[in-house]
Amino acid sequence: MNSTNIVTRIPAVMYRTVEIDGQSIFYREAGSREAPTLLLLHGFPTSSHMYRDLIPALADLFHLVAPDYPGYGNSSIPRVDEFDYTFDNLSEILDKFTVKLGLERYSLYLMDYGAPIGFRLAAKYPERVESLIIQNGNAYDEGIDNNFWEPIKEYWKDRGAINKGLDNEWWKNIKAAYKQPNMSNEDALRFLLTLEATQWQYTNGVRNKEAISPDNWHVDQRLLDRPGNAEIQLQLFYDYGSNPPLYPSWQAYFRQHQPRTLIVWGANDEIFPAAGAHPYKRDLKNLDFHLLNTGHFALEEDGDVIAKHICEFLA
Repeated sequence: MNSTNIVTRIPAVMYRTVEIDGQSIFYREAGSREAPTLLLLHGFPTSSHMYRDLIPALADLFHLVAPDYPGYGNSSIPRVDEFDYTFDNLSEILDKFTVKLGLERYSLYLMDYGAPIGFRLAAKYPERVESLIIQNGNAYDEGIDNNFWEPIKEYWKDRGAINKGLDNEWWKNIKAAYKQPNMSNEDALRFLLTLEATQWQYTNGVRNKEAISPDNWHVDQRLLDRPGNAEIQLQLFYDYGSNPPLYPSWQAYFRQHQPRTLIVWGANDEIFPAAGAHPYKRDLKNLDFHLLNTGHFALEEDGDVIAKHICEFLA
């Protein structure tokens, strides 16, 4: 057999950094800058690493840019007393990042933490956003009305809270594992920074755990375990409380500007369940809606399905 018949060209991915407000921001880039741009915003506790397979899969058709936020991946990791770890500030950094790279028009891929960062950009600059691709990224109260979020909501009210919101079955198991009947909410949330929790995020709700590479949680955990990173993540858990008050303004953006939107949502996600996906139907008329039989990090199990939906949607 002629080898040229079986060799597939893999588009090149570039690994670059740019300085923004004194921080080194790492990003992955592929595809022609003449093609439509897709800005890929990652979730917690990962980085642009989550897009490592999607980028080459789409690079023949699109210009793809995937940055790491400060405190994540290969970007700078300033201490909490050196940098304002808020979603407002992360959005400002991304705003300046797009300007520095000359990204005047783009589609946004929003997942987990990427949603509140990206929605801030979209609501501020609707003329820049050509379309939205939303994968387990929340903009409605229904999406955080579950057991997982109860102690986090109490943490927003009082960072020193004890046993607040921890009496549901999801968190009772965590308390039992720690053997602490009177656990502070902060200690409970520190569980979300452990290897066990990181692995759970990747494997919970998937069809086949053997299809999920353990490289995912080991890469993420090595970065989570860097000195000072726990304090960064706790600060962002706390500041996530700044997002729900903005939901009405984001929903108003949807209704007024009607961005073309593709939803590809891991339906078995216990963090951002499918209950958070359906409300988008209320406000968006030009919506391509897909629930996928997988978990939180849907790209790991259904990356090929999502890539196909993106190609058809953006075409």
